[in-house]
Amino acid sequence: MSETIGRRKRRLMGEINVVPYIDVMLVLLIIFMITAPLLTQGIKVDLPDANAEPLPPDPDQLTPLILNVDAEGRLYLNVGSDPEAPIDVETARERIGAILRREPRTPVLVGADRSALFDQVVGAMVLLQQSGAAKVGVLTDPLPPDQAPVIR
Repeated sequence: MSETIGRRKRRLMGEINVVPYIDVMLVLLIIFMITAPLLTQGIKVDLPDANAEPLPPDPDQLTPLILNVDAEGRLYLNVGSDPEAPIDVETARERIGAILRREPRTPVLVGADRSALFDQVVGAMVLLQQSGAAKVGVLTDPLPPDQAPVIR
C-alpha cells in the first residue's frame, strides 16, 4: 500500500503540438514562392478560352510534358536545351518517347494557338499518342467570370 501512495500517476497530455506543422508549411510556402516564377518559361501561344474547371493540384504529380502548336503549325516542346526553339516531328517523337519511357505517368498536354488549324492540333495529339502517351490533355485559358463561352 505504501508503494502506491508514493507514486503519482502521470496524466496523458491530450493536446497536439502544431508548431512543427506551421514550420513545415512556412518552408513549403517559401519554396513554392521561389520556384513559381522559374516555371513560367515557354513560347507565346494564344490559347482558346473555355469555362473548363482547372484540374485539382496533386502534390505527387510530375511536371507535365507540353507540346505547343503555334499559328504557323510549328511545334515546341517544354523540355530540351531550348524550349523556345521550334522542333521537327522526328525530334519531338524521339524526345517525347524517351521521357515517357523513363516516366510513363508524366502528364501530357497540347497547347495550341487559337489560329492554328485543327488538323495541325490533331496531328500534334496523334504524334503524342504515337510516342507513347496514353492520355493527352488540352490547355485552355480561363474565361473572365462575366463572359459566356463562344460556340461557333
